[in-house]
Amino acid sequence: MDHYLIIARSVTYAQRMQRALARAGIRCQIFRAPRDLTELGCAYAVRVTVSDLTDALTALHRESLDPVQIFLYQRGLYREVGR
Repeated sequence: MDHYLIIARSVTYAQRMQRALARAGIRCQIFRAPRDLTELGCAYAVRVTVSDLTDALTALHRESLDPVQIFLYQRGLYREVGR
């Protein structure tokens, strides 16, 4: 299943993102980011569906929560699509 990973600076920041997305009615999951995706040693990510990305970024921006990086997962590979 295709999805986006929105990389956060820390687990606490990812939890803030998750709460902001929940308030906006967007379902997401939080988990440790794959180590080879980011140079941050202890990054966490919020996973959202492809169809929810625009609404998710709008909700995060509204609450001044900026992602570190954004990756698209397709066919078993992650591809960076933004910062």
